Amino acid sequence: MCVTTRNPADAMRAQPRLALGPASDPIHLEPVDEIEITILVDNVYDALLGGDDRTRRAVISVGVETTPYFEEGSNYLGLIAEHGFSALVTVKYRENRSSLLFDAGLSSTGASANAERLGLSLGDVRAVVLSHGHFDHSGGLAGLARHRRIAALPMIIHPGVWTRRRVLLPGGDARILPTVSKRALLNDGFDVVERRMPSLLLDRSVLITGEIDRTTDFELGMPPSHEAWGGKAWAHDAQVIDDQALVVHLRGHGLVVLTGCGHAGAINIVRHALRLTEVDRLHALIGGLHLSGPDFESIIRPTVSALSDLAPSLVVPGHCTGWRAQHALAAALPDAWVQSSSGTSFRLVSAGR
Repeated sequence: MCVTTRNPADAMRAQPRLALGPASDPIHLEPVDEIEITILVDNVYDALLGGDDRTRRAVISVGVETTPYFEEGSNYLGLIAEHGFSALVTVKYRENRSSLLFDAGLSSTGASANAERLGLSLGDVRAVVLSHGHFDHSGGLAGLARHRRIAALPMIIHPGVWTRRRVLLPGGDARILPTVSKRALLNDGFDVVERRMPSLLLDRSVLITGEIDRTTDFELGMPPSHEAWGGKAWAHDAQVIDDQALVVHLRGHGLVVLTGCGHAGAINIVRHALRLTEVDRLHALIGGLHLSGPDFESIIRPTVSALSDLAPSLVVPGHCTGWRAQHALAAALPDAWVQSSSGTSFRLVSAGR
């Protein structure tokens, strides 16, 4: 993507920050025996998709509603699809099984309604992680608050989540993006944990990356129309510096990486995770890769090429990946690519199980 700006400072902020060689302070991530990722909310819901030994699909009859417009007096319910993302992550390690919620979708009830229809309890999650502050990943927090059982449920975020942002529309008008309210989260009992650095959760079996090193020469971030309030003026917000990913080490296979939008760049994220953990293999990449729209189509080819070199066993692009990138990824990685959909669960087990 070519980012054009009249402000040299903006251009400097968009440049990659080099991170060469091994990590100076590598993180030991405890390997897990099993990980299950259930996509609670995605842009797509397709009840006719097929599954396999690691992919379980939701069917169209996940619930029933009463209606006089059918002779039987009822109709089947499917799942909600919306421009947002949310995933329930469950890991099994040393006979322990624990869950956390990664992002919360767009609407206040989308993720919680889908979880209820799938028979999943959001009250059992031990933590909530926000990949970044955009509203299509945080809107469902209100619905989660009504389901949680832990009095002070930890919420892991980057402090940039509170950044006020807007998008410049064609013609010069600007649309303010809803900003997450720290006061509302605290009032609802969330234990907000702000960290720029990596975090280890669930007995060191889940890594939250914190800020991600930008090392590629093609993942330059958001276009100039995406702005942030700096206290005195609006300025181009290319990096979305609060963007972070979730990482799990699946024993005998390698890393499983879950992204929200992937604003840091899919390849930056994966390389950062590999370097930080000193694990030498990517097993799975799941989530939004933000390759949709004309501003990002120019980086589809180098992204697909770099990801192909990493040879993951599973690639599940969702949310903001875009149809052109989906086609390119499916063509380049036919044995790894799987269509995402609200309600789909991916169960990955360690080698030898």
